[in-house]
Parts: sequence; C-alpha cells; structure tokens
Amino acid sequence: MASYPAGPADLQDGQLRVVDTPYEQLVLCRVEGRYYAVENRCSHDDGPLSGGSLEGCEIECPRHGARFDVRTGKPLCMPAVVGISTYEVEEVQGQLVVEVD
Repeated sequence: MASYPAGPADLQDGQLRVVDTPYEQLVLCRVEGRYYAVENRCSHDDGPLSGGSLEGCEIECPRHGARFDVRTGKPLCMPAVVGISTYEVEEVQGQLVVEVD
C-alpha cells in the first residue's frame, strides 16, 4: 500500500475533486465532514464518475444514472451491478492523503 497526496483539506461537504495517482484516477469527496475516495470509473460502462453529483453518501454517474455508496463502493441502483473501489483518506496537517493498493 502506498500513500499519495490529495491536496489541501478544503473540500466542502458535497464537493468532488479528481486526484491522479500513478495507479488510477480517483474522485475525492466529503460527506458530513468525512473524506472518501473512490475510483473515477463507473463499473457499468467505464465512464468517469467525476462529472456526476454527490448527494449524501451517493455518487451518481452522469452518463446513465448508476449510483454508488462512497463509503463502501456498493452499487445502489441499476444499471450498475458491480461495485467500485474505495480508498482510505487521512487528513495530515491540513493535507489529504489517499492510501492506494
């Protein structure tokens, strides 16, 4: 497992930010003061999730409306039936760090 800087901890609740790592592109989001990171890829058609919306703990794919829980990666509605990867996020001295396998 490796850690990658994800930028300053200035996200507001409900906001999304794209983070690049050497492995893949992630979407960083904040829900009720907690930070979450998920892969920037809808499991339904491989489109980016970053253009979608975040409502509560649900990120919605902008292409076909599939939704995923950012805490667990589980799909919440069709057309997605397969989950997405999630990653731990830590706040360290005002900076966010993402743990990637």
